[in-house]
Amino acid sequence: MTTLRRFLSPLLILAMILGSLPVAAAPQGAGNELIGTQAALQAERSSDARERIHEVLARDDVRQQLDAQGVDPADIEARVAALSDAEAQQMADQLDEMPAGASVVGALFAVFVILLVTDILGLTNVFPFTR
Repeated sequence: MTTLRRFLSPLLILAMILGSLPVAAAPQGAGNELIGTQAALQAERSSDARERIHEVLARDDVRQQLDAQGVDPADIEARVAALSDAEAQQMADQLDEMPAGASVVGALFAVFVILLVTDILGLTNVFPFTR
């Protein structure tokens, strides 16, 4: 028993010392650094912006207009992929700020004003309340 203790004691002491030593640091490379909160939020915003752009470009009316202009869908995808994060965010913000159907409302208002003026001048007979 004493010979077993004499043999195992140094081995256990050596194992305890080696186990308590710090492990050599891993080499610095891609993928093993900490990501800050701001970087994580920025990456999420960037992916959300690109998702929003792809949603708009996937709509049928947008596809038809792009086809009418002679734009290749593969070129569109390549250009969206080439956008920087800031450019994608700016484009998504502009898409969100654009009013839906604003050109139609403006055109209808212009037609209404033109018909109203011509009716007041007596050139047309569209609105009975102008007399």
